[in-house]
Amino acid sequence: MHELGIVFYIIRDVKKAAQENGVEHVNTVVMNIGEVSTVVPEYLTDCWRWAADKEDVLRGCELRCNILPAVTVCNACGKEYPTVEYGRTCPHCGSEDTVLLRGNEVEIKEIEV
Repeated sequence: MHELGIVFYIIRDVKKAAQENGVEHVNTVVMNIGEVSTVVPEYLTDCWRWAADKEDVLRGCELRCNILPAVTVCNACGKEYPTVEYGRTCPHCGSEDTVLLRGNEVEIKEIEV
């Protein structure tokens, strides 16, 4: 479970942003999680609850996760398609010359105070 390690990085970054902006308490952190990022949102929120409550600035802070769909583009025909449904093979032309455009993100979207 690498979610705990990710939570430590989120906490570090949120604490730094709070300190730089003179914020005493953060109410909510909103994350963008790509559907093929290998991060399990339920594990992330469980780890968050345990770790965030150890920090004064984050005690009781909610972690919300937006799941971003994975999208792949085909280099052969130029069309985009849903990655999870079709994998690496383009459903439009059958090419395997494809690239993941988005869907592997793990990023802080918002910090609400």
